[in-house]
Formats: sequence, structure tokens, C-alpha cells
Amino acid sequence: MSTQVKNTDSLSLDTNTTEHGVLSEDIPTDIMVHVGDAKFPLHKFMLVAKSNYIRSLVVESGVPDLEMIDLSNIPGGAEIFEKVARFCYGVNFEITVNNVAALHCAAEYLEMNDHGNLASRTYAFLAKVALTRLCGAITVLKSCEDLLPIAEKLNIVNQCVEVASAKACDEAYFPSRSPPNWWTEELSIVGINFFQKIIHSMKSRGAKALIIAVAIITYAKRTLPDLVRYHSVAAVKSPISDHSSVSRIKQRNLLESIVALFPIENQQAVFSINFLCCLLRTAIFLEANVDCKKQLEKRISVILDQATIDDLLDLSYTFDRERLCDMESVRRIVTGFVEKEKSVVVFNSGDFGEAPSPAMLRVAKIIDAYLAEIAKATELSISKFNGIANLMPKNAREVDDDLYCAIDRYLKSHPNLDEIEREKVCSTMDPLKLSTEARTHASQNKRLPLQIVLHTVYYDQLQIRGDIDGQSTPGAQSMRCQVQADVALAKENETLRSELLTMKMYISDLQKNQVGATSSKTKKMKKPTLFSSVSKTLGKLNPFKSGSKDTSNIDDGIDHVKPRRRRFSMS
Repeated sequence: MSTQVKNTDSLSLDTNTTEHGVLSEDIPTDIMVHVGDAKFPLHKFMLVAKSNYIRSLVVESGVPDLEMIDLSNIPGGAEIFEKVARFCYGVNFEITVNNVAALHCAAEYLEMNDHGNLASRTYAFLAKVALTRLCGAITVLKSCEDLLPIAEKLNIVNQCVEVASAKACDEAYFPSRSPPNWWTEELSIVGINFFQKIIHSMKSRGAKALIIAVAIITYAKRTLPDLVRYHSVAAVKSPISDHSSVSRIKQRNLLESIVALFPIENQQAVFSINFLCCLLRTAIFLEANVDCKKQLEKRISVILDQATIDDLLDLSYTFDRERLCDMESVRRIVTGFVEKEKSVVVFNSGDFGEAPSPAMLRVAKIIDAYLAEIAKATELSISKFNGIANLMPKNAREVDDDLYCAIDRYLKSHPNLDEIEREKVCSTMDPLKLSTEARTHASQNKRLPLQIVLHTVYYDQLQIRGDIDGQSTPGAQSMRCQVQADVALAKENETLRSELLTMKMYISDLQKNQVGATSSKTKKMKKPTLFSSVSKTLGKLNPFKSGSKDTSNIDDGIDHVKPRRRRFSMS
């Protein structure tokens, strides 16, 4: 018996050829081996000579002429058993990186593990050929996915993981070929369970967070190709090819496992905000668990100043961009960013109310542009719109022009709002922080409430008056108080005008009722109306009514005795 090992450039061609004598076909078979649906007519003595397991089956059966055995549970199935049978008969076959794990498991299952037998040959091939390169280790590991749990018990999985992690770290620090990140493509072909093992092994070897992140990004793009995409038209058509609940659960578990592998970031973010937003959008779509979404939101909030409008819109709209579905994630992200900025200022012993940081200014512009886009959604409520706008501190905006643009779009898309509702929408904006062009537009904007228009007009008038008189324009605070007083006075005048009109209508109704009562007067006295009662009372208080000079009620200090009125009657 001789063994020959062939080494070539392609791992799929790395072989170990076994050569044995071939049994004469003239000898009839005496046993039928069933492996699933496949049947193998073989010779009993050729099998028992190599397999202790088959020998024990024949002996323990107690049947002298056993004609059939079932080996359906053999690792690798009928295809691998055929190669095992070839080995027993001494027929040439190839051991490759694709079948060596299955052959080794089958050999151990059939107890072909004595010296020189099949198990020792497959083990030698693993050690000398398959596990000497990253590609070989990954290929063997991939084949082990269908060989669990026996592949783990035989330590094949652990050996492949250790070799793959070591080779990957070497390639990350000292690339041997181009492109430098080719090794991440190799790692991405295995299932998530084995990928987790490789990443954990790389972390234990001290791999940097950036190296781990590169591997995770490549793996996510390969395993979730329809979900993890960057703002492409094709991405909005069909996020999941199979809409069954089983596929959805499988993808959700995959996403949660990928996020759980994220390395700890110290000073530098290792994931781009585009990638994080894509994952968070996918997490929202797949209804991932709270921990998964919280971790993504926290990492996004740290680098929110690097975001684009599309990043935030992706988090709020459905994949087809037709319906506004979620704004809570954006709210939590912005809140986290503001809290981070506050903590930085406090740590540096500064005042958060002072000049904002450049990152804060950039985020404010992004939020205003985001509001301008979602303002067109008819289902967006005032409270949600104001909730996002009010997340940014007042000093985060140098001017409120972008916010005014968003408010104007909201009012245009919601034309049925009353005056109070429009004032609520505009409450997030400071009219005195508008530029000259924006104030000019606002003063002529019929969609704005009266209060905002008065603010803009009054401010312009004060500026014009200041320019003419050579005086400086009053401060923003005093001007704001004055405008608020003017607005309150205008509202009060409007209220009084409305009440006066109501009173006039009421008096008119009373007069009409009095005229009707006089014309329809009957024998019985009609109960006096309120207007007539008031008239009579006023008449009694008038001492000069009808030219009368009766001064009997005037106290002059002299007692006056009224003459007794006599009753005259005719008898």
C-alpha cells in the first residue's frame, strides 16, 4: 500500500490518493449496506477488516448470514460512504479540503481509527495540508456545518477556528496579497456560529477594534445583501426576497448576532455612520430586540455630526420611502448626542449656554434639513415635529432660516390648522433670529400666524427707524418683550371687538322682542322685558322727566306734610 500527496496551487486540488488492490468482481457480494435511499452491495469480509463498528454489528446481530445493515446515520451520507467503501476495497479516491472533515468524521464513526487506517490518514491531511493556509481552514470549517456535533467532539471545529483567527490576524497586520482585506471575504463564507467563534478568537489574540470592524462589515454585507445597502434605488424595491416569518426570524437573529460582536470603541469610532444607520434601519424593519437597537443608536449618536440627511431619513421611512414609520430612534439619537456634548462641556469646566461646538452647529443644520423633508408627511403630528425641533439647544442655530423653511413646509402640507395650532408649530422658531431675506418672506407669508408676522414686521421697522435716527437697534430681549406686548394688545382688541359685536346683536334681539310684545299685548299685562325694566328704572332716577319739577325727594331740612288725598265719589 502506498500513499501519495499532491500539492497544487488550488486548495480544491490538494489531494491525498490511496491505492489498494482491487477485489475481483467474480466474487459475489454477501451484504447490502443501506445509507438513506442508497444501497451498496458489498463484501462483508472487506468491510469488517477495516471497520470495527461494522464488525461489531455483524457479531452482535447473532445472525450467521447477515445480509443487510443500515448506516444512514453515517456523517456525510451516501457520498462519503462510497469513498469509505473505496478505501476498504483499496480503490483510489481523493481526499480534499472539501471532504476531509466528513471523511474523518465517518472514519471515527465506523471506528476506522487504528494505525494506518482511514482516520489516521484524514487527520494527517488536516494537519499537513488543509490547516496550513487560511483558505483551507475556512473551507474545512464551512464543511463542518453539516457535521455537527461530531465535528466539534473530534476537535475539528476548534482547530479550524484557531488556525483561521491566527492567519486572519497575520494578514491584517502583514498582508501577503492584494487587496489587503482579502481575508475578510474568506471569513464571510462561514455561518454566523463559526464566525462568532473566529471573532472571539481574534479578540483573545489582541486584534484591534478596527480589524474586527472590517471583518464584521464585510460579513454583514455578504449575509444581508438586500438589507445592508447604501441609499441605492434598488434597495427600496424588495428588502427581503422571502417574506415568510421563518426567513424574517432567521435574518433578525443574524442581525442581532452581528451587532453583539461589535468591539468596544475607545477614542475612535471604527464603524462608519452609513453602515450603522443601515444596520439600525434593518433592525427597525426586522423588529430586532431593544438591546440591539440601543447599541446601534448609541454608536450613531457619538458620530452624529458625520451623518447625512439620507441617513436620518432611512431611519424614519419605510424601505420604499412612501410612509413615515419611526421617529423615536432619531429622537433618542439626537438626545444622546446633545447629552454627550453637555458632558464634554461640563468636563472641560465650560458653560453649555455659550458658543456651541462645530459638531453641534453641523447637527443643527442636519436636523433642520431633516425636518424640512419629513414636514411633507401628512401623518406627522405637531407634537412629533416640535419634539424633534426642540431637541437642539437654542444656541445651536446661528440663524433660524432652515428651521423656518421646515415650518413653512409643514404649514403648507397641513393647510387645515387653526391659528392656535399654527402658533404651536411656529413656537420652536425665534423670529428675531431670521435673516433679512427670511424676515421679508415671513412678513408676506399668509400661512404664518399673526404673532410671527408682527414679530418680523416690528423688527424691520425698528431697524429702519434706527437707521434713520442713527440709533442702535434695541436688544433682542427687549424687542421680544415689546412685540409680545403688542401681540397681546392686538389679541385683546380683537377680543373686545368680538364681544362688542355680540352685545350689539343681543340688544338688537331684545328690541325686536319688545316691539313684538307691544303689538301683541292682550288684556293681561305681559311680563316686562329686561330692556323695559331697565328703562323704567332709569326713568325713575331722572328728576326732570317730562319737565316735572317735583322736589319732594330733596332734603332741605324742612318737614313737608303732604295733603291727604281724598276720595271723591258720587252717591
